[in-house]
Amino acid sequence: MRKIREVLRLKLDLKLSDHQVGQSVGLARSTVQDYVIRAKQAGLTWPLPPDLDDHQLEQQLFKQQDQAAQRAVHIPDWAAMDRELRRKGVTRQLLWEEYRRQHPDGWQYATFNEHYRHWKAASGLTMRQTHRAGEKLFVDYAGLTVPITDPKTGKVSAGQVFVATLGASDYTYAEVTRTQSVPDWIASHVRALAFFGGVPDIIVPDNLKAGVHHASRYEPELNRTYQEFAQHYDVAIIPTRVRKPKDKALVEVHVQIVERRILAPLRDRVLFSVSEANALIWALVEALNQQPFQKRPGSRRSEFEALDRPLLRPLPIQPFEIAEWKQAVVGLDYHVVVLGHAYSVPHLHARTRVDVRLTPQLIEIYRAGQRIAVHHRVSEEHGRTMRHTTLAEHMPTHHRQLAALNADALIQQAQAIGEQTAALVCAIFDGEQHPEQQKRTVLGILRLHREYGARLEAACRRALFLQAHSLQSVRSILKHRLDEAELPAASEVLPVAVHSNLRGPQYFADLDEPDTDRVLN
Repeated sequence: MRKIREVLRLKLDLKLSDHQVGQSVGLARSTVQDYVIRAKQAGLTWPLPPDLDDHQLEQQLFKQQDQAAQRAVHIPDWAAMDRELRRKGVTRQLLWEEYRRQHPDGWQYATFNEHYRHWKAASGLTMRQTHRAGEKLFVDYAGLTVPITDPKTGKVSAGQVFVATLGASDYTYAEVTRTQSVPDWIASHVRALAFFGGVPDIIVPDNLKAGVHHASRYEPELNRTYQEFAQHYDVAIIPTRVRKPKDKALVEVHVQIVERRILAPLRDRVLFSVSEANALIWALVEALNQQPFQKRPGSRRSEFEALDRPLLRPLPIQPFEIAEWKQAVVGLDYHVVVLGHAYSVPHLHARTRVDVRLTPQLIEIYRAGQRIAVHHRVSEEHGRTMRHTTLAEHMPTHHRQLAALNADALIQQAQAIGEQTAALVCAIFDGEQHPEQQKRTVLGILRLHREYGARLEAACRRALFLQAHSLQSVRSILKHRLDEAELPAASEVLPVAVHSNLRGPQYFADLDEPDTDRVLN
């Protein structure tokens, strides 16, 4: 009681401010205000009567005043006020002002707050978890998994359990996915928003690698696909701070509820697919949302309808299409290789680093945030046979002119030189080289006619005889003037080199005669 006496002395005698009095005696300013108000209501002035002991002072300040207050002061409906606090823009100051307009003799603001805190604590809730309606959606994966058994092989895999909870109403969604990869992570978000029928202002994930590329207390770096998802739904992604468990207390509580109320009942069920597991989980989720609260009126469903649903923003017309991002370097041939298939970009971007966005239908290529090329995605099976997709507008002028030449036009040019040249050109086009490389080889051979004239025909004859269908072979024949030499007769056999490692034809002739001594033995 000595602090109360000192508060009254400093306030009533020295006329210090509430803040100065609080600093002097080590009490909060609200506590100083409460003591002074109680003293004035009890009719006490300074100095206090000399015969007023501590017990009598306490009686006058607290017990008698509190008993009178209990009879006279109207007690607010704390549950209704708690629901109002979860609506946007509603504060305790506003609710207290409305309370005092209805009940002018009601509690002062400090006493009002104190009683609200006592009610909140008795309700098993915490003051820090008062979330605004429609504001936050908390998402995370449960620690427990759901065993999924392959009906063909009997192999058991761990299905991952995604949990999403709205902050104001505790309305909950859960589902099973194969993995915690980026596509499954984003797809779970898309289905969760469809389940809630709207979009909150903020999504609060944990610092999962599928969602957060670099965890930071101040500027966490989101995964590129997760950023696109946020832009599509016009929602803010604010990950929980590292090593700050209170940031995600709500979702961790609901993860625990999902594990106990939904996953535990399924512990003895043998599930053969993700769809089968989700059918059971969604039925249990619906029962969880409909179940009445234990310590307050209503259910998650009724709170959702009253609080969150009216303030959720509408879903976009089209759901988000999941895309993956990769980095690549454009080659000298102005193509980017993605999953074994080459896609062209404008040739000016050769030897630069680009970002590649992959959707189920498209391949989009970006440089410095600008899209420079887009292609229809080639399936993996198709990609094994057709390894290049090239757009004419991406090619330099001379490459475009080369691409415009077809095999028939080049064969006609070869026929103008001679039959042997035309035959060699046809043999090249019948080969296994890539069509673009075939064109380059043929053009190189035809260009030799400018330098060597009629000799090219004889060189092509020898190349056909030797089955040497390459530009290098024809050029070598012309360089060494082998086109002027006579071709060997068809029946002529080239001499066999003599070497100790070569057995020769006699060895195989001897094998045809049985070794009688070896057989008898």
